[in-house]
Amino acid sequence: MRTILIVLLAFAAGVLLMLWLPDHAGVPSIASHSVATPTTPGSSAPDEASSTEANADSGDDWPNAGPTPEQVLYAQPRMIHDALAQLTPRVAGKPNLYLLAFAGDGGEDVFRNEAEYSAQLFGKRFGATAHSLILENNPASLATHPLASWSNLDAALDGLGKVMQPGQDILLLYVTSHGSQDHSLLVDMDPLPLDQIGAPDLASILAKHPLKWKVVVVNACYSGGFVPPLHGPGTLVLTAARTDRSSFGCGSDSDITYFGRAWLVDALNRTPDFIDAFKQASGEINQWEQQDKLTASEPQIDIGSGIADQLALWRKGFTPGPAVAFKPVEPAQASTTAIAQ
Repeated sequence: MRTILIVLLAFAAGVLLMLWLPDHAGVPSIASHSVATPTTPGSSAPDEASSTEANADSGDDWPNAGPTPEQVLYAQPRMIHDALAQLTPRVAGKPNLYLLAFAGDGGEDVFRNEAEYSAQLFGKRFGATAHSLILENNPASLATHPLASWSNLDAALDGLGKVMQPGQDILLLYVTSHGSQDHSLLVDMDPLPLDQIGAPDLASILAKHPLKWKVVVVNACYSGGFVPPLHGPGTLVLTAARTDRSSFGCGSDSDITYFGRAWLVDALNRTPDFIDAFKQASGEINQWEQQDKLTASEPQIDIGSGIADQLALWRKGFTPGPAVAFKPVEPAQASTTAIAQ
């Protein structure tokens, strides 16, 4: 009789364990910007070796109280138009700088934090000749910022080209997301079918727009692979890692990436010189990686002809303001503001 009772209890315990596990299985967090090799650009988001893999499959990132996916997609042309209309007026007679921040992965707040902080930093510290536009994927800002997508990037650049003076003004494209070993950026706001952007794709998008002076910052793993296709006269390229290395500091427990803190928060609050700031940031990142016993990311820089002089000319047009403190975006429920159709 005792044997029968033991068998029955063991069977019941096994059934209970099977029912409990699916809802309580742990998901590892991300320590770097790395993602698994994605499908070809133009396809849906790649699989990731991260917590975003589960979200990409289930749509868990989409807010219950927010606008519907169809409403969000339908609203994008209007949201891009409104974002361009809200740009601060161009200052005549001197070079202006236009920041276009692109936060690609909607699964982690760290990328949104960087995009929104960069706009605050440039607006408060670099004066009236600095203008900002944010594209970001995040559940909490679907009704307030245009999506970070291939088509919105193209549309934003088209709109900026109409307000910028192409021979004088400078575009600063700051891209922050996960990156893959084949040099593609993760562009994801599940369940929206957003196209991925590879290094040749980004170069092709920029080439469509007649902007003589450009600074392109790619903050992602393996981002050194973006340097060759982006290299050219009038272009400064900064990347968070070399072509075969990860960069660090993302994940659900992070407020800002290593490169974002070192270049945006620390260095640019000391100097408005992007090249000097990169040198300072690279040294700081190396120290952090040594302390954490991480393989060095080795951020990369490529300085095209003329761009350093044009940036120096832009810096003559303002006196830097005080340092701007970094504060991560407050965790909040997604906006319930309706998106008009």
